[in-house]
Amino acid sequence: MKKSFPIKYTKLFIDGAYVPSLQNKTFPTINPATEEVIANISEAQSDDVDVAVKAARKAFDHGPWRRFSASQRSKLLFKLADLIQSNIDEMSYLETIDNGKAYTAAIEDIAESVNVLRYYAGYADKIHGSNIPIEGPYLCYVRKEPVGVCAQVIPWNFPFLMFMWKVAPALSTGCTIVMKPADLTPLTALFFGNLCNEAGIPNGVINIIPGYGDKCGEPLVKHPLVDKVAFTGSTAVGYKIMRGCHEHNLKRVSLELGGKSANIVLKDADLESAVSQSIKGAFINSGQSCIAPGRIYVQEEVYDEFISLALEKLKKKVVGDPFDENCEQGPQISQRQMENILKYFESAEKEGAKILLGGKRFGTKGFFIEPTLIGEVTESMTVAKEEIFGPVLVVLKFKTIDEAIERANNSKYGLGGGVFSKNIVDCMKVVNALKAGSVFVNCYDICGAVTPFGGYKDSGIGRELGEYGLQGYLELKTVIVKVADDALP
Repeated sequence: MKKSFPIKYTKLFIDGAYVPSLQNKTFPTINPATEEVIANISEAQSDDVDVAVKAARKAFDHGPWRRFSASQRSKLLFKLADLIQSNIDEMSYLETIDNGKAYTAAIEDIAESVNVLRYYAGYADKIHGSNIPIEGPYLCYVRKEPVGVCAQVIPWNFPFLMFMWKVAPALSTGCTIVMKPADLTPLTALFFGNLCNEAGIPNGVINIIPGYGDKCGEPLVKHPLVDKVAFTGSTAVGYKIMRGCHEHNLKRVSLELGGKSANIVLKDADLESAVSQSIKGAFINSGQSCIAPGRIYVQEEVYDEFISLALEKLKKKVVGDPFDENCEQGPQISQRQMENILKYFESAEKEGAKILLGGKRFGTKGFFIEPTLIGEVTESMTVAKEEIFGPVLVVLKFKTIDEAIERANNSKYGLGGGVFSKNIVDCMKVVNALKAGSVFVNCYDICGAVTPFGGYKDSGIGRELGEYGLQGYLELKTVIVKVADDALP
């Protein structure tokens, strides 16, 4: 399955060109499956940020992008989507070596990124305002205009998919972008810059500047020429951005943050499906998913059977080389992340939970962790409250549906949730009661270009994907025109 490609793009992409950082600094990006250095990447710092933002500002205020008709933008975005599709093998290879996810999963992610871009390419010429009838001799209408220069900061768990979730709606509306990909996974983002040039995207419309949070991300979100900040990552960093990015101007902000989603399994559920979907949701991308079901609530009558089925399935899970066509679970993103997950397993045992399977490092090379199942968990335990971001099922027992709902909502997070039951009345009771941005019924983590995604509470502000994903990149302008009295009907 493995087909190697050379690493072509390691420099910053600013104003349509690949350039070294002004300080000539670089940082290594590591293959988490082998622990080997893939390449040294130019490291953007505050002076590079300033150059990139000014390029985006110039492209928005004076360049051709904003003056293009919506149909012109649409055609360019469709062309860009076709170029990603034609380079899917190379981009999937880069995604796999940089992130560690299974190659088959990387192909799915890049393909879904194409779907997202095509969706928003089709929306470009369908963004319009409305007429509003008001009293008097006036014509009133609303225009939808691009918000301006967008600072976008993305995580490492779905590098190119999260990239496209932000880039596609911004481009569709006519905004310009300065993107900071995660320092752990910059390769597919940098590759994309070349495709922009090939597609004919004007210089400065998209700028891509890898770097670290303190030296690149912070000056980017605080920059006075930035109009909007879009961030996906931890809740702690989201708080920091929300507090600090308005230092020079009042920016529009959207945040997609952490989660500790509850999946509720009632006693009449199809247990085979409930177990399979819980494992799928919890173990996708080696468990490194913000909407993963971090708490599985199982009604006490079927708790033992659920545990038995889960053990049976998890023992068969294939962990190892991401390029192996049978691989189901690759490594964690870094040694730090692997060690952090292992600390959660240690705390679980200290606090009285039982590790029924796994709980250790897998092998000695690469940042792999055994598929893990933790039972006898209570709400007071750390693993029931904090986002682990690893390949683990955390299972809790409950008595009544009302109890399950109350306990599920007893979290600062509200990104996702789920319910498994054959009783539609019970399902709808859970759906209506859960404080979460997405709720899945007899399935889990079904998401696509058309489905709005975001969270309640500390899981974020705003929505991505679907029509709602455009709203954060648009300003509304109300226009009122005085007309002659006899011009009105």
